[in-house]
Amino acid sequence: MRLSHDFAPVRAAAVHCPELTSRGPRPEERNALVAAWRRDLARLLADDLSALLSGDRLDVAIAEPEPLSGADALRRIGQTAANSLIRVGATGETALLSFDFATAIALTDRSFGGDGRMAGSVPEVLPRSAALLVEEAATMIAAALTRASHGDMPPPAGAATTRGEVIVRSESAARLKPFALDAEALFVTLTIANRQGCTWRASLALAAERFARLLPGGGRRTARSRGPRQPATGLAAPFAEVPLPLHVVLAEFDLSLARLQTLAPGDTIPLAMGRQVPLLVGETVLAHGSVGTAADHMAIRLTRFPASPSASASASVPSAQQGARS
Repeated sequence: MRLSHDFAPVRAAAVHCPELTSRGPRPEERNALVAAWRRDLARLLADDLSALLSGDRLDVAIAEPEPLSGADALRRIGQTAANSLIRVGATGETALLSFDFATAIALTDRSFGGDGRMAGSVPEVLPRSAALLVEEAATMIAAALTRASHGDMPPPAGAATTRGEVIVRSESAARLKPFALDAEALFVTLTIANRQGCTWRASLALAAERFARLLPGGGRRTARSRGPRQPATGLAAPFAEVPLPLHVVLAEFDLSLARLQTLAPGDTIPLAMGRQVPLLVGETVLAHGSVGTAADHMAIRLTRFPASPSASASASVPSAQQGARS
């Protein structure tokens, strides 16, 4: 007779790839992050650019990022503009900031106390004063972008980039190579207005894959480091508390179907029990032992373990008496 229980194998703890464990925010979470980023960036620019524009009280609006191909983003900027390749965010992402020549000259005029309105004619070459003004404005905008990426949290200690900076300037956006032409880019329009009715616009373009790292907290999401993998043992989590049904085979015998059909209550079936009985986990022999009693309960004293790879499980089974279900 085989007295046993069904063995329920326990699935090992899953180990997922980084793409699954580092899942990004859900769409509604991302929308909330983008809205917070736009709001924070507008507030920072309104304060920072005021000193550059004769102390004007400014209203700044940040448009919703518009997805474009890299080639379309460059066409939107045009062949000639006051372009700055900037480094922003806690992770030092690169982005393209552009002012058209008319806006650059109008901003320069306002910074020197003029009315800041667009002139009718635009020179083919940007004057030195306007180029310097654009570089100063780009530096301020890069700093504001970096601070907006931190959200309400202070900059992380030891961050390589905490202020933002202008890397290089060029009148040709394509020469700066801010992203691949066939890559997905995001195009953001920055609108700056004062209380005297002047409106100036700048454009920010960057690779779509970099934008997530400019959102609040985006630069803090780092992959969890993993140490060297160690083989699991019976004493280590999550396996230590897993219950394993054990069973003991006290006796086995053959019985014909005809004899089985004649059995009735009160019949006696003689058993020949061996001196050593197996202790099993499912169909795997874990150990052998002898049957006896302990504290008025039937018990099995383990005497030996099979010389097989499964014998490593003996580390989690003490050699003292073990209770057995029969």
